[in-house]
Amino acid sequence: MTTVALFGAAGKIGTRIANRLRETTEFTTLYVEAGDASLARLRANGLMPTPAETAIALADAVILAVPDTVLGKVAHDIVPGLKPGALVICLDPAAPYGGELPARADISYFVVHPCHPPIVNDETDPVARQDFYGGVAAKQHIVCALMQGPESDYERGVAIARRMFAPVMNAYRVTVEQMALLEPAMAETVILTCMVVMKEAIDEAVRRGVPAEAAREFALGHMNINVGILFGYLDAQFSDGAKLAVERAKSVLFQPDWKRVFDIENVKAEVKAITAGRAALPR
Repeated sequence: MTTVALFGAAGKIGTRIANRLRETTEFTTLYVEAGDASLARLRANGLMPTPAETAIALADAVILAVPDTVLGKVAHDIVPGLKPGALVICLDPAAPYGGELPARADISYFVVHPCHPPIVNDETDPVARQDFYGGVAAKQHIVCALMQGPESDYERGVAIARRMFAPVMNAYRVTVEQMALLEPAMAETVILTCMVVMKEAIDEAVRRGVPAEAAREFALGHMNINVGILFGYLDAQFSDGAKLAVERAKSVLFQPDWKRVFDIENVKAEVKAITAGRAALPR
């Protein structure tokens, strides 16, 4: 049976993964944490910790559920002691794409990231409808990349990832560079930034006298229609007035060359900034 060592098992994402892996009989899972507070949280969750040295020696696969800012250091502490053929699973492309992982030719590196439950879904269970992150009750997709290793390790990684983020619908295969284009470039640099501005627009309407609940519900309802039209869920078009408003607003809200955030040198700079725990310098 495959032995999986989960490092960071009491952290935010680590706890969600631990709660999924504890349900499966497909793997033997070892839960690893450091520090008294983290060990206490792990035990409070009903899980017994395994010393890092023991987990490293026994693991067929290692999940690094640790922050991007320390993942490189943690990987350098763990990877040299792994058995040949071990699979190292990272949960974000930043450190792998940023060159933070130690070189070792006889192990595999696999990167996975959840898409999170989609806005348009068929969930009817109230718990699933409130599962915004996924990994509790709502179905979600995942993206996966085999950074190095034999092709068979891609399927090995997907099998573990499906349990980590269950229930999973599709596992989409991408490269590590493509995953970095998805996040941070697309999901954070563009989409999150635009959504922060959207929230600021709601706050500004409220500041100018619109009742807060009315502004919020008006915005969320229009977001719903916009998603339906823009992503092809509705056979409808925006009004001519709405289209003109978009054209006028884009020149005010966006730089003409905003898509440069997808240029690879900018993606690499953003990734480096993430692993260093700082904001990227404008380019």
